[in-house]
Amino acid sequence: MDGRDEALELRIVELEAKLALSEDLQESLNLALYRQQQHIDRIERELRALRDQVEAAGAASEPGAPASLRDEIPPHY
Repeated sequence: MDGRDEALELRIVELEAKLALSEDLQESLNLALYRQQQHIDRIERELRALRDQVEAAGAASEPGAPASLRDEIPPHY
């Protein structure tokens, strides 16, 4: 091998190492993204359940009561 072949071999080895690191990083990021999406989905389900509870509590309130907390008069009035 002459100097050019050795330099080319070195460049190929460096590129292969960079590619391996990039693939590892991509897999790590994909896993993090997947976990974040699972977390977001769980939070959205919990939010829907809370909204349903608030709506159910509003529907079960006594007649003449404010329809929402925004309609309720603060206690200092």
